[in-house]
Amino acid sequence: MYTITINARELKVETENSLFSPKEADRGTLAMLELVSFGQEDKVLDLGCGCGIVSLVAAASGVDPKNIVLTDVDPLAVSVAKKNMTKNGFDGAVFVTGDALTNVPGSDFDLILSNPPYHTDFKVAKAFIEKGFNRLKIGGRMFMVTKRKDWYKNKLIAIFGGVKICEKDGYFIFETQKRSMTYAGKKSK
Repeated sequence: MYTITINARELKVETENSLFSPKEADRGTLAMLELVSFGQEDKVLDLGCGCGIVSLVAAASGVDPKNIVLTDVDPLAVSVAKKNMTKNGFDGAVFVTGDALTNVPGSDFDLILSNPPYHTDFKVAKAFIEKGFNRLKIGGRMFMVTKRKDWYKNKLIAIFGGVKICEKDGYFIFETQKRSMTYAGKKSK
């Protein structure tokens, strides 16, 4: 267990050794969260939630937990994230176990945030980006953080039409916005 402090509130975070960043909050995730401004009414998707750091920060920043969906392919991650949200007094979020966005309800997210597995091939990241685009509402934003730049930059531009990149502590934080209903690289019929 470790703690993080958000908006003068100390959040207790339980984790498991088999989950991503088991000893402390991941620096890349925290760097990404520094760039996100949450609105109280935002509908937030924590994609690849792990132990739930993104959702804890969103809720501590004023997002109604009922507007937060957490998903991960690992049932243990989803279980731990649920415990963390409950322990910190954030009840009502939706928890989903599944591959990418397969079982995620809704398609009108204001924010999708992810620290995808980037030490593997790009199959997971490709699904997160393409399927995430389809789940954002017009004007919705996607944030991702990785240690790799070029592939993500090119893929996000191909899908969204543009991307803002911030580098911090060796991490690249990508921010993009959905501006139309079709991928940027596809022509409307």
